[in-house]
Amino acid sequence: MNEVNETEGPYDYDLIVIGGGSGGLAASKEAAKYGKKVLVLDYVTPTPLGTTWGLGGTCVNVGCIPKKLMHQAALLHQSLQDARQFGWTFEEQVHHDWAKMKEAIHNYIGSLNWGYRVALRDNDVTYVNAYGEFVGPHKIKATNKKGKETFYTAKTFIVATGERPRYLGVPGDKEHCITSDDLFSLPYCPGKTLVVGASYVALECAGFLAGLGLDVTVMVRSILLRGFDQQMANQIGDHMESHGVKLIRQFVPSKIEQIEPGAPGKLKVTAQSASSSETIEEEYNTVLLAVGRDACTKNIGLEKLGVKVNEKSGKIPVNEVEQTNVPYIYAIGDILDGKLQLTPVAIQAGRLLARRLYGGSAVKCDYVNVPTTVFTPLEYGACGYSEERALETYGKENVEVYHGYFWPLEWTIPSRDNNQCYAKVICNKQDHNRVIGFHVLSPNAGEITQGFAAAIKCGMTKEQLDSTIGIHPVCAEIFTTLSITKQSGGNVQQSAC
Repeated sequence: MNEVNETEGPYDYDLIVIGGGSGGLAASKEAAKYGKKVLVLDYVTPTPLGTTWGLGGTCVNVGCIPKKLMHQAALLHQSLQDARQFGWTFEEQVHHDWAKMKEAIHNYIGSLNWGYRVALRDNDVTYVNAYGEFVGPHKIKATNKKGKETFYTAKTFIVATGERPRYLGVPGDKEHCITSDDLFSLPYCPGKTLVVGASYVALECAGFLAGLGLDVTVMVRSILLRGFDQQMANQIGDHMESHGVKLIRQFVPSKIEQIEPGAPGKLKVTAQSASSSETIEEEYNTVLLAVGRDACTKNIGLEKLGVKVNEKSGKIPVNEVEQTNVPYIYAIGDILDGKLQLTPVAIQAGRLLARRLYGGSAVKCDYVNVPTTVFTPLEYGACGYSEERALETYGKENVEVYHGYFWPLEWTIPSRDNNQCYAKVICNKQDHNRVIGFHVLSPNAGEITQGFAAAIKCGMTKEQLDSTIGIHPVCAEIFTTLSITKQSGGNVQQSAC
């Protein structure tokens, strides 16, 4: 038991945060404001193809930020096509330069990485680019990229290690496939691409790649966007198919072989039916795996301290104040069992945790009614219950669903995509028709959803929504005029704007 004695106070640090992503950085800077001595350990294990990145975690480097920028690049392509109908004349053929886009995004992310380092320094937080692993009570080993080991002790620890993409476990997946960890810094245009998966990552990536003009196929094992409202998910799939994305349903790759090397090369994919013995083969330049993500909790020594981890998912169960079963170890972000995997949630949880630990606060993170947006070509914003979950929770007789299609005015002149934008609110009839679910398929769905989320948090009812004056002519106006219920079976199709 020498180790226990060795690691009793005084400690090197008040707080050590393992993970320099959104949650870890927020918690560390907040803790430092209270005069605490804080260390952040952050290390990116390279992908099988050798991709790595700087400080800031998944969102900044290989998630929300580059994803939204590539989504924007694709939207600009659509805007170019629409522009001719608005009177713009340009003769030259339009081409997209992948390398130029990638470099611009890479440079912007580099500035964010630097900004995070400066912010830690300005807040007197020590940052070490090393892999953290618990080796005993209150004690951690940090291994840098040269293999040098340093040991640190702390009174309190926050685990904020996030997740990394999952592989299929079939021949050729790690050798020949990429994941979202590789895509955003890919030095060449991926060409004809197979996206494997039905997650929001899969559909967002497939959407912007197709929007850039690439030949894109999505291979789906079962349903689209598991966990999201399924009516909305299926409408997203329909919209993507109508814009040239091919969907192969109920198939899973069983083997990926390289036919030709190159940048990109050529791959042969063999896929197996999920419901029969049928197999199919097809050639692609790039195969992007987006079949889920695994929590980075396996090789950080949690078992040495008896920290409970969900064996199936690798996620960490915590109480209402993000505390694990080991009192001095807390966890935040994507690795939490049963919590939302969203950057702003991790940031909020990290800040509030530091305030409770060091600022005398009692405010807990609210994981209910958190808004989110899926940045597919037709964006999907949501807050609160899906329709399935609302019916299951409150009963069909207690739920009213108001809905309608709408046609953005900007889309009328190019005469495209009528009756594809859609709005629905789910209300609890037993509680003054309070809005418990909000869903929209629309351009700028995130901008729409953010404001309504504040109203839902304040307890908005359908009557209050109806008494709100709309802004004309904008997409969000639809929510102030929804009058047809699903139960009525009334026609919600639009014939004009």
